[in-house]
Amino acid sequence: MKYFILAFGLLASLVTNAQIQNIKVSANHRYFVTADGKPFFWLGDTGWMLFLKCTREEAVEYLDARNAQGFNVIQVMVLHELKEDVNVYGDSALLNLDVSRPNTTTGNNYLNATKYDYWDHIEYIIDEAAKRNMYIALVPVWGGNVKNKLLNKKQAMDYAIFLAERFKNKKNIIWVDGGDIKGSVEREVWDYLGKTLNEFDTNHLITFHPRGRHTSSLWFHNEEWLDFNMFQSGHKDYSQDTTSSDVFHFGEDNWRYVNNDYKLKPIKPTMDGEPSYENIPHGLHDSLQLRWKASDLRRYAYWSVFAGGAGFTYGENAVMQFHSSTDAAGSYGVDHDWRTGLNAQGANQMQYLKKLLLSKKYLDRLPDQSLIADQGEKYNYLAATRGKDYAFIYTYTGRKILANLGKISGNKIKCSWYDPRNGQYTLIGTFTNKGSRLFIPPGKMKNGNDWMLVEESLK
Repeated sequence: MKYFILAFGLLASLVTNAQIQNIKVSANHRYFVTADGKPFFWLGDTGWMLFLKCTREEAVEYLDARNAQGFNVIQVMVLHELKEDVNVYGDSALLNLDVSRPNTTTGNNYLNATKYDYWDHIEYIIDEAAKRNMYIALVPVWGGNVKNKLLNKKQAMDYAIFLAERFKNKKNIIWVDGGDIKGSVEREVWDYLGKTLNEFDTNHLITFHPRGRHTSSLWFHNEEWLDFNMFQSGHKDYSQDTTSSDVFHFGEDNWRYVNNDYKLKPIKPTMDGEPSYENIPHGLHDSLQLRWKASDLRRYAYWSVFAGGAGFTYGENAVMQFHSSTDAAGSYGVDHDWRTGLNAQGANQMQYLKKLLLSKKYLDRLPDQSLIADQGEKYNYLAATRGKDYAFIYTYTGRKILANLGKISGNKIKCSWYDPRNGQYTLIGTFTNKGSRLFIPPGKMKNGNDWMLVEESLK
């Protein structure tokens, strides 16, 4: 019976890998598509410590929950802190903390439930994700290790070759160079990682995860190995964003990063790969500060995507670090365990953005602020996007929207309110598609009373 189970598991893995498709950049270079050309909206979750802190059973539990909530990409660290990279089973990642010497065991197989190594565990989780049509965005090594000179260019190249050879035939992976660091810090190491992965693995997309309030385009936009840009809009609020030396002094306006990347040549997709996490303190480090809420995550998502982003990555404080009650301590003022965090309001609401976008002709979508007569600023900012026969305008505060009509096809349009909390439509009415019209969202104007005005062409 044991051999039958192993054989069945191997067959299931092969079938799953055949069904899931590689992700590539769309023909217009703005978005992602599957290998057969179908639209792919990146709805990510930050599960940074998944490989280190979760057993096989816990990893499956996590993937099942996120899959049910509509997430399709999980961002995970392969190596976190080199001195501590031992997983929940006590398996170490490296020999003598040398990144160029992964600690693998000849003959082990991740399908063997009795013994398998650090890298088998990673492979097991990647294949479990594939069974759920989910993708794993792999961060090879967290940025602090490079900053502390724990690997050099030669080690980076050898390590990248190992990763590429190990995982290049997995259809559900994406490479994320960097890891919460400026690309100018030991840039040659990051270049070696990116270039080597690109040389030895031609099947998968590669990006770079930067320091907060930065975008990968600042250093790597013109590099051939960088397929799309990623920015980290960060965890500070408007009042905390006082570092004048930063290149991008945008505060919470994560849509401005998209604007920056959107106009660059050559054209590449861009997206917010780390906004403020739900249930984490403003600014991260002071647990007495206000906590970011579900409404803040919705705001970051709709703002950046409507500006032209190719996706969005959500995060929750306890989940991203897989904090449990048995941990000696947690980071960033975490006050609950990861299973509780799985059901945070924002985590259940992100799916409605993906469903909305994919319900329309996705690949011809454009950002278009001309849909709005009064754009506003900070929390009163209105974000707008459209296709040929539809338009969306998002308000975070539920303030009045003076819409410029006639931007989409048709003599008549149907207008509705879309609730980002539950994905429900409320019909407003039918209107002549010209001139300007004032729309007043439901409820009292306040932060978090967010709504979407939906315009649809009538034939």
